[in-house]
Amino acid sequence: MKILVSAGHSNVDPGAVANGYREADIAAEFRTLVAHELRQAGADVLTDGEGKDNKPLSEAVKLAGGVGLAVEFHCNAAINPQACGVESISLPAKRDVSERISAAIAAVLGSKLRGERGWIDQSKTPRGRLAFVNAGGVIVELFFISNPAELAAYQAKKMDLARAVAAVITGWL
Repeated sequence: MKILVSAGHSNVDPGAVANGYREADIAAEFRTLVAHELRQAGADVLTDGEGKDNKPLSEAVKLAGGVGLAVEFHCNAAINPQACGVESISLPAKRDVSERISAAIAAVLGSKLRGERGWIDQSKTPRGRLAFVNAGGVIVELFFISNPAELAAYQAKKMDLARAVAAVITGWL
């Protein structure tokens, strides 16, 4: 089964910017780390770019429709620097893998699970209809980039985090 690992936002859309970091850069870095771990495990992996390259959402959506599992990484942000936690947004058919990914992230980063055990049903979110989710994908909000403690935990543990997420994905297949 082919897996798409995508980075949220793009080379021209930085996403949230906080504490000296851009969401798009973190998403591209984490996509690359997870894709590497999946390939090391023998998985058939497709990405929406390599290294710092981060293609626009329109490209990721096209790729998502033709794979067994599509996962896209993002960072949450809030005005309150204490906002925290991890969540994965999907349609109900991907609830199980969404919850597992969120739980793995929470375990590594020491984060809380947002939503229903880390899962957000797209139809119940103020974000509305997300194209990547409608294409069958899972959007993972890794942590709050606006929370200095969560950002520091990510920076310190990103390799362990990539291994944990890759293990969930390969175990779900």
